[in-house]
Amino acid sequence: MSYHRDRIVPTTRTAVAEIEALYRQHGPALLLFATAIAGERSRAQDAVHQVFLRLIEDGNLQRANNKKAYVFACVRNAVLNESRRNQRTATLEPDAAWFSAPEQDLAGELNLRRALVTLPEDQRQIVVLHIWGELTFLEVGELLEISPNTAASRYRYALAKLRESLSGKEFAKEPAKENPCAEPR
Repeated sequence: MSYHRDRIVPTTRTAVAEIEALYRQHGPALLLFATAIAGERSRAQDAVHQVFLRLIEDGNLQRANNKKAYVFACVRNAVLNESRRNQRTATLEPDAAWFSAPEQDLAGELNLRRALVTLPEDQRQIVVLHIWGELTFLEVGELLEISPNTAASRYRYALAKLRESLSGKEFAKEPAKENPCAEPR
């Protein structure tokens, strides 16, 4: 049991285990999402940990229909609330570590991070939520308070911008004649 603002909130072992499982399963994606919003990994970590601590203390997770989407919404709100409290804007450093590249392609990871930073914030959030958060466009729309079609459209625009940005960097390294993909068909 935990005590919260003059009331007793029962926190069962099952509830704590469920919260822990959510943290283990979605923690990296939540941290990436929070970093995309906050611009700083340390602020993002604080927000994610604050959310999970509050979930354990309050036991609010039991009321959520879609627990994964609920946790993403809580993290988003925690980051935005903290930003409002501090009344400052943080810049997103393009060289800050956001995620680990699966095959340790450090150059590719750096290019992807730099390309992600160039996206408008609304598009960047949708890409992170959909790809790393594994949320559907319906869930993303509910979280960001936009329609699922708007979320899907912004995702498509973001992917097009990422393709353009990344392909420009790839082809800039090699002359066009040596790259068969750059030749007209």
